[in-house]
This record gives sequence, C-alpha cells and structure tokens, in this order.
Amino acid sequence: MSEDAPRIDKWLWAVRVFKTRSQASQACRTGKVKVDDQPVKPSREVQPDMIIQVHWGPINRILKVKALLKNRVGAKLVSEYMEDMTPEEDYKTLELIKKRTGFRPHGTGRPTKKERRDLDQWFDNWD
Repeated sequence: MSEDAPRIDKWLWAVRVFKTRSQASQACRTGKVKVDDQPVKPSREVQPDMIIQVHWGPINRILKVKALLKNRVGAKLVSEYMEDMTPEEDYKTLELIKKRTGFRPHGTGRPTKKERRDLDQWFDNWD
C-alpha cells in the first residue's frame, strides 16, 4: 500500500460526496461505489485520473479524481480535487423526481420524525 494514496472511502468523505466516512465505507461494502464497472472495497487506493461511479439515490454520479488528499476540505476547494462528470440530464431528472414525490417546500420547517423516516425509506428504495 502506497503511503501517498488514500483509501477510496476516505477520499470520498474528504471531497464531501458522503457526510461521514462510515457512510462512504458502507457504500463501498454494499457495491454502490465502482471503479471500471467493478465494485470496490473501502480499502481500495485512489489514483489521479481514476473514474469513480457512485450510485447516489436515483442517479449514478461519475467522478474523476484530479488530486489526492487525506483530510476533509471545504466545499469551495472540492473542485480542485474532483471533477463531477455526471451528465446534467441526470441532475435535471433528480430535480423532477424531487418535485413529483412531494418533497417539502423550502421554508416549511423541519420534517417530523415520521416524514424523515418516509424520506429515508424513499431514498433507500432507489438502491
């Protein structure tokens, strides 16, 4: 294992694809993260110019590694380390799905515990 190359779960967390490293590791273990159309383990090393596919809700995000990093960076710096190659149509489709599925309008406050569970279940059904 190279000292310079970080693990894929740590890199995905560092560039803010996942909120926690545990979520990134779990996504790798469940086959939601792929390199060359092959599921990867959380310990897989990341290399520059590597293309990573992440099954994220109803879409598959395609990410290109620009540079390596080990520590989490601010949202403004993410573009220096990652290029999002996901087609715009996928993001438009995601927005359309959000509008059709009864997502809460902006400014209506926090969802109740039941609404939160329903939203989580809806996202889990896309896997």
